[in-house]
Amino acid sequence: MIDIGLDILSWVLLTLGGACVLIGGIGGLRLPDFYTRIHAASLTDTMATLLIFVGMMLQSGWSLATMKLFAIMLFLLLTGPTATYALANAALLSGLKPGDKGAQGKYGENVE
Repeated sequence: MIDIGLDILSWVLLTLGGACVLIGGIGGLRLPDFYTRIHAASLTDTMATLLIFVGMMLQSGWSLATMKLFAIMLFLLLTGPTATYALANAALLSGLKPGDKGAQGKYGENVE
């Protein structure tokens, strides 16, 4: 009985994680500028990582694989936001101001 409950919870978490990735990808395409895109990507990536890895840990039970999944999850949860911060800081230092479209115009055409 508990195994069925853990399987259902695991699949719910895996499905929510996949939906989070999908929604984040669509949102990243629709957002207007670089900074809002990387902000949304960072948030959805972190949430999806958490949901998917917890779902996989529930599937694997208490084993060495669970500890490895936990270590990978912890690594990704620490490095994802750090990489986003570094990317945003590099863009700001290179002169890209918040609200600028960057190298694309309003409809995605290249701007010289």
